[in-house]
Amino acid sequence: MSKQDDGIPTGRIRRTAKVGSVVGASGARYAGTRARNLARSKEAAAAELDKRALESAERMVETLGSMKGAAMKIGQLASFIDTEFLPDEYRELFQDKLASLRSSAPPMPWKTVRSVLDQEWDEPVESLFEDFEQEAAAAASIGQVHRATLPDGRRVAVKVQYPKVADALRADVQNAGMFLRFAKAIAPGLDARAAARELRERLLEELDYEFEAQSHRTFARGYRGHPFIFVPDVITRLSRQRVLVTEWVDGMGFEHVKRLPQRERDRFGEIVFRFCFGSMYHLQHFNADVHPGNYLLMEDGRVAFLDFGMTKQLDDEQIELEIAAIEAVLNDHAEGLRQALADLGFFRNPKRVDAERLMEQVRAVGGWYMEDREVTIDSERVMRAIAAASDPRSEFFQLMRRENLPANEMMGRRMETGLLAVLGQLRATRNWNRIAREWWFGEEPATELGRQEWAFFESKGERRRLRT
Repeated sequence: MSKQDDGIPTGRIRRTAKVGSVVGASGARYAGTRARNLARSKEAAAAELDKRALESAERMVETLGSMKGAAMKIGQLASFIDTEFLPDEYRELFQDKLASLRSSAPPMPWKTVRSVLDQEWDEPVESLFEDFEQEAAAAASIGQVHRATLPDGRRVAVKVQYPKVADALRADVQNAGMFLRFAKAIAPGLDARAAARELRERLLEELDYEFEAQSHRTFARGYRGHPFIFVPDVITRLSRQRVLVTEWVDGMGFEHVKRLPQRERDRFGEIVFRFCFGSMYHLQHFNADVHPGNYLLMEDGRVAFLDFGMTKQLDDEQIELEIAAIEAVLNDHAEGLRQALADLGFFRNPKRVDAERLMEQVRAVGGWYMEDREVTIDSERVMRAIAAASDPRSEFFQLMRRENLPANEMMGRRMETGLLAVLGQLRATRNWNRIAREWWFGEEPATELGRQEWAFFESKGERRRLRT
């Protein structure tokens, strides 16, 4: 086995220590640099801090990238959300460096890839493909992707799981349980055991590419022929537990999309919103891993969505309760909101919760899609929403201490936060509320994309839910 693979620490203590050492060492260097800057000129001090910021970001990328698994996902998430602990002038330095975690990681050598393929397939690569590129086209948290061509000429993407990553991910899941127990200090109502179990189930599902293929097929069928959303088909006969083969998609990556004119970024943002939120109502199924490294803007204007390793299915009751809570906010009915969230499991004793204060918090978190006006998502709004939901320094801290995050709601909140962060990177503007009303209350399409989308779903026999 290669040195690179041996470098993936798989034990729980080793992985915790590795992340901790990066954070601790970076903090110590910053403290030392700031102390020395007292004796430097303003220009020299700024240059030295710039250097330290870059060094820390580079070290974080190197460490989290080499660890793969859930630890790398932490770095991917950090790359979309502004790091509030840094001064404004240094945030971009971290953003640029951490951005590389979105779509790349240290690759496996071909020898290792080949060993996985030989274990998963009964036939050699040469007999299954007309061509198979040995160099990885992309690498992510638990696997890497290779371009290949089938004998019939179809181009495909072959995702191959890293050896030993299963042990590493299981170690991360154990650590997640530990961190959730710490979170009880902030939110005593949190059912850490149930939350850890839900997180463990969703993360470990990612290890089984056959399970992912099943979810992927659901989305591919649901959006086949859609006017602006594209999900490539799975090549089922070649997919295995550690190998997933899908149609290859060409397109523009997220970093390039961010440099497009604002009008095009707004359109891209609306499509992502319609996919991430809309699938909950159209399919009762959504992708909880909102990672734009898996979004491609195709030449014909459609957006391709590529990864379905962490998805969540919803039942009718949960959807109806969610809509009841939203309707209470829209009607400024604080008591109705408190009852709806209690029914969803957010409170064990709702009478101890100040309903008016709860309304303020919900609007701070989700106001961007609950306000009936055009809203531009920027980094300030993203951080304000995240702080209102989870920051102990928030004005809503006392309310947080009475709240529980139901296990069944964890993935939805993860998706919502990730989506907000992606829209913030785009500075996307829309009346998100009017779009969402199409799903919540069956209102008329709010945009041209909405008219196209509903024509598509109605052609398949779906009808808008009408408010009763």
